[in-house]
Amino acid sequence: MDFIQGEIFAIDKPYRMSSFGALAHVRYLLSRKLGRKVKIGHAGTLDPLATGILILCTGKCTKQIEELQSHTKEYTATLQLGATTDSYDMEHSVNHTYPVKHITEELIREKLRLFEGDIEQVPPTYSACKVDGKRAYHIRRKGESVELQPKNIHIDKVELTAYDPSTHQVSIRVVCGKGTYIRALARDLGRALGSGAFLTALRRTRVGDYGEDNCVDFDRVEDWLSALTEP
Repeated sequence: MDFIQGEIFAIDKPYRMSSFGALAHVRYLLSRKLGRKVKIGHAGTLDPLATGILILCTGKCTKQIEELQSHTKEYTATLQLGATTDSYDMEHSVNHTYPVKHITEELIREKLRLFEGDIEQVPPTYSACKVDGKRAYHIRRKGESVELQPKNIHIDKVELTAYDPSTHQVSIRVVCGKGTYIRALARDLGRALGSGAFLTALRRTRVGDYGEDNCVDFDRVEDWLSALTEP
Protein backbone atom coordinates (compact mmCIF):
# COMPACT_ATOMS: atom_id res chain seq x y z
CA MET A 1 0.00 0.00 0.00
CA ASP A 2 1.27 3.44 -0.93
CA PHE A 3 0.05 5.76 1.81
CA ILE A 4 1.98 8.73 0.45
CA GLN A 5 0.31 8.57 -2.98
CA GLY A 6 -3.05 7.66 -1.48
CA GLU A 7 -4.94 4.83 0.17
CA ILE A 8 -8.42 4.32 1.61
CA PHE A 9 -8.94 2.05 4.61
CA ALA A 10 -11.23 1.74 7.62
CA ILE A 11 -10.48 1.45 11.31
CA ASP A 12 -12.71 0.47 14.22
CA LYS A 13 -12.90 3.59 16.39
CA PRO A 14 -12.95 2.85 20.12
CA TYR A 15 -15.35 4.13 22.75
CA ARG A 16 -14.71 7.57 24.26
CA MET A 17 -12.28 8.66 21.56
CA SER A 18 -13.00 11.46 19.12
CA SER A 19 -12.72 10.81 15.40
CA PHE A 20 -9.96 13.44 15.24
CA GLY A 21 -8.11 11.71 18.08
CA ALA A 22 -8.27 8.36 16.27
CA LEU A 23 -7.08 9.98 13.04
CA ALA A 24 -4.23 11.78 14.82
CA HIS A 25 -3.00 8.50 16.31
CA VAL A 26 -3.00 6.77 12.92
CA ARG A 27 -1.23 9.78 11.36
CA TYR A 28 1.46 9.55 14.04
CA LEU A 29 1.97 5.81 13.45
CA LEU A 30 2.06 6.26 9.67
CA SER A 31 4.48 9.18 9.79
CA ARG A 32 6.79 7.31 12.16
CA LYS A 33 6.68 4.18 10.03
CA LEU A 34 7.32 6.00 6.74
CA GLY A 35 9.71 8.60 8.11
CA ARG A 36 7.76 11.53 6.71
CA LYS A 37 4.54 13.46 7.21
CA VAL A 38 1.45 11.84 5.73
CA LYS A 39 -1.62 13.74 4.51
CA ILE A 40 -4.69 12.07 6.00
CA GLY A 41 -8.38 12.80 6.64
CA HIS A 42 -11.51 10.94 7.71
CA ALA A 43 -14.78 10.51 5.84
CA GLY A 44 -17.51 11.10 8.40
CA THR A 45 -17.29 11.93 12.10
CA LEU A 46 -18.28 9.44 14.79
CA ASP A 47 -19.25 10.79 18.22
CA PRO A 48 -16.79 9.97 21.02
CA LEU A 49 -19.39 7.72 22.69
CA ALA A 50 -19.92 5.78 19.45
CA THR A 51 -17.73 2.97 18.14
CA GLY A 52 -17.23 1.44 14.72
CA ILE A 53 -16.28 2.14 11.14
CA LEU A 54 -14.21 5.26 10.52
CA ILE A 55 -12.90 5.57 6.95
CA LEU A 56 -9.48 7.17 6.59
CA CYS A 57 -8.03 8.54 3.35
CA THR A 58 -4.40 9.42 2.69
CA GLY A 59 -2.58 11.34 -0.05
CA LYS A 60 -4.57 12.02 -3.19
CA CYS A 61 -7.42 9.85 -1.91
CA THR A 62 -8.41 12.66 0.45
CA LYS A 63 -10.10 14.14 -2.62
CA GLN A 64 -12.64 11.28 -2.37
CA ILE A 65 -13.74 12.15 1.16
CA GLU A 66 -16.88 14.03 0.10
CA GLU A 67 -17.96 11.12 -2.13
CA LEU A 68 -17.32 8.59 0.64
CA GLN A 69 -19.39 10.66 3.08
CA SER A 70 -22.40 10.23 0.80
CA HIS A 71 -22.30 6.43 0.99
CA THR A 72 -25.01 4.53 2.82
CA LYS A 73 -24.27 3.82 6.49
CA GLU A 74 -25.51 1.19 8.92
CA TYR A 75 -25.75 1.52 12.69
CA THR A 76 -26.82 -0.55 15.65
CA ALA A 77 -28.06 1.37 18.66
CA THR A 78 -29.51 0.83 22.12
CA LEU A 79 -32.02 3.35 23.47
CA GLN A 80 -33.35 3.94 26.95
CA LEU A 81 -37.02 4.88 26.93
CA GLY A 82 -38.66 7.06 29.55
CA ALA A 83 -35.97 9.70 29.91
CA THR A 84 -33.95 12.29 28.01
CA THR A 85 -30.58 14.01 28.30
CA ASP A 86 -29.41 17.33 26.84
CA SER A 87 -27.25 15.55 24.24
CA TYR A 88 -29.64 12.61 23.67
CA ASP A 89 -26.87 10.21 24.72
CA MET A 90 -24.89 9.41 27.88
CA GLU A 91 -22.56 12.41 27.61
CA HIS A 92 -25.01 14.19 29.91
CA SER A 93 -27.11 13.01 32.83
CA VAL A 94 -30.88 12.55 32.68
CA ASN A 95 -32.74 15.86 32.68
CA HIS A 96 -36.36 14.66 32.40
CA THR A 97 -38.31 11.44 32.93
CA TYR A 98 -41.49 10.37 31.15
CA PRO A 99 -44.22 7.71 31.38
CA VAL A 100 -43.53 4.32 29.79
CA LYS A 101 -46.36 2.05 31.00
CA HIS A 102 -48.30 2.60 27.77
CA ILE A 103 -45.41 1.52 25.52
CA THR A 104 -45.60 -1.88 23.86
CA GLU A 105 -43.41 -3.64 21.31
CA GLU A 106 -46.20 -3.26 18.76
CA LEU A 107 -46.32 0.52 19.37
CA ILE A 108 -42.53 0.79 18.97
CA ARG A 109 -42.61 -1.05 15.63
CA GLU A 110 -45.49 1.15 14.46
CA LYS A 111 -43.71 4.40 15.33
CA LEU A 112 -40.36 3.31 13.87
CA ARG A 113 -41.99 3.03 10.46
CA LEU A 114 -42.68 6.79 10.57
CA PHE A 115 -38.96 7.45 10.22
CA GLU A 116 -38.33 5.48 7.03
CA GLY A 117 -37.94 7.29 3.71
CA ASP A 118 -37.32 10.99 3.10
CA ILE A 119 -37.87 12.90 6.33
CA GLU A 120 -36.88 16.13 8.05
CA GLN A 121 -34.66 15.92 11.11
CA VAL A 122 -33.42 18.65 13.45
CA PRO A 123 -29.79 17.90 14.39
CA PRO A 124 -28.89 17.68 18.08
CA THR A 125 -27.71 21.00 19.50
CA TYR A 126 -24.71 19.13 20.91
CA SER A 127 -23.34 18.49 17.41
CA ALA A 128 -20.72 19.80 14.98
CA CYS A 129 -23.34 21.77 13.01
CA LYS A 130 -22.28 25.37 12.57
CA VAL A 131 -24.21 28.43 13.76
CA ASP A 132 -22.75 31.74 12.58
CA GLY A 133 -19.45 29.99 11.97
CA LYS A 134 -19.32 28.35 15.41
CA ARG A 135 -19.86 24.69 16.27
CA ALA A 136 -23.21 24.20 17.99
CA TYR A 137 -21.72 22.09 20.78
CA HIS A 138 -19.21 24.86 21.62
CA ILE A 139 -22.10 27.28 22.06
CA ARG A 140 -24.10 24.83 24.21
CA ARG A 141 -21.12 24.07 26.42
CA LYS A 142 -20.88 27.77 27.20
CA GLY A 143 -24.42 27.54 28.56
CA GLU A 144 -26.02 29.34 25.63
CA SER A 145 -29.06 28.11 23.69
CA VAL A 146 -28.94 27.04 20.06
CA GLU A 147 -31.69 26.75 17.46
CA LEU A 148 -30.94 24.50 14.50
CA GLN A 149 -33.02 24.21 11.35
CA PRO A 150 -34.40 20.84 10.16
CA LYS A 151 -32.49 19.06 7.42
CA ASN A 152 -33.72 16.68 4.74
CA ILE A 153 -32.35 13.17 5.31
CA HIS A 154 -33.11 9.68 4.04
CA ILE A 155 -33.48 6.56 6.19
CA ASP A 156 -33.69 3.36 4.14
CA LYS A 157 -34.62 1.15 7.05
CA VAL A 158 -35.00 1.27 10.81
CA GLU A 159 -35.89 -2.00 12.49
CA LEU A 160 -36.45 -3.16 16.03
CA THR A 161 -34.00 -5.92 16.95
CA ALA A 162 -34.82 -6.24 20.67
CA TYR A 163 -37.08 -4.77 23.34
CA ASP A 164 -36.92 -5.44 27.07
CA PRO A 165 -40.19 -4.30 28.68
CA SER A 166 -38.72 -4.71 32.17
CA THR A 167 -36.00 -2.11 31.58
CA HIS A 168 -37.65 -0.30 28.66
CA GLN A 169 -34.50 -0.64 26.58
CA VAL A 170 -34.80 -0.79 22.80
CA SER A 171 -32.23 -2.05 20.28
CA ILE A 172 -32.50 -0.96 16.66
CA ARG A 173 -30.66 -1.30 13.37
CA VAL A 174 -30.60 1.72 11.06
CA VAL A 175 -29.64 1.96 7.38
CA CYS A 176 -29.42 5.60 6.38
CA GLY A 177 -27.91 8.29 4.20
CA LYS A 178 -25.61 11.24 4.84
CA GLY A 179 -26.41 13.67 7.64
CA THR A 180 -28.54 11.35 9.76
CA TYR A 181 -28.10 11.71 13.52
CA ILE A 182 -29.04 8.55 15.41
CA ARG A 183 -29.20 10.61 18.61
CA ALA A 184 -31.86 12.78 16.99
CA LEU A 185 -33.69 9.66 15.85
CA ALA A 186 -33.73 8.46 19.47
CA ARG A 187 -35.12 11.84 20.57
CA ASP A 188 -37.82 11.81 17.89
CA LEU A 189 -38.82 8.19 18.55
CA GLY A 190 -39.25 8.99 22.23
CA ARG A 191 -41.54 11.87 21.34
CA ALA A 192 -43.51 9.75 18.86
CA LEU A 193 -44.05 7.21 21.65
CA GLY A 194 -45.43 9.90 23.94
CA SER A 195 -42.38 9.53 26.16
CA GLY A 196 -38.64 10.25 25.95
CA ALA A 197 -35.54 8.38 24.80
CA PHE A 198 -31.77 8.68 24.64
CA LEU A 199 -28.90 6.58 23.30
CA THR A 200 -27.01 4.28 25.65
CA ALA A 201 -24.90 2.67 22.91
CA LEU A 202 -24.15 3.36 19.24
CA ARG A 203 -22.02 1.47 16.75
CA ARG A 204 -21.47 2.17 13.05
CA THR A 205 -21.23 -1.23 11.42
CA ARG A 206 -20.89 -0.24 7.77
CA VAL A 207 -20.06 2.67 5.45
CA GLY A 208 -20.50 1.78 1.78
CA ASP A 209 -18.33 -1.29 1.12
CA TYR A 210 -16.45 -0.98 4.42
CA GLY A 211 -17.76 -3.09 7.27
CA GLU A 212 -16.65 -4.90 10.38
CA ASP A 213 -15.18 -7.69 8.26
CA ASN A 214 -12.69 -5.43 6.45
CA CYS A 215 -11.66 -2.79 8.97
CA VAL A 216 -8.59 -2.62 11.20
CA ASP A 217 -9.04 -2.76 14.96
CA PHE A 218 -7.71 0.48 16.44
CA ASP A 219 -5.42 -1.34 18.89
CA ARG A 220 -3.91 -3.36 16.03
CA VAL A 221 -3.18 -0.53 13.58
CA GLU A 222 0.53 -0.51 14.44
CA ASP A 223 0.84 -4.29 13.91
CA TRP A 224 -1.15 -3.97 10.66
CA LEU A 225 1.21 -1.29 9.36
CA SER A 226 4.26 -3.34 10.34
CA ALA A 227 2.91 -6.37 8.48
CA LEU A 228 2.34 -4.26 5.33
CA THR A 229 5.90 -3.00 5.30
CA GLU A 230 7.62 -6.30 6.05
CA PRO A 231 9.76 -7.62 3.17
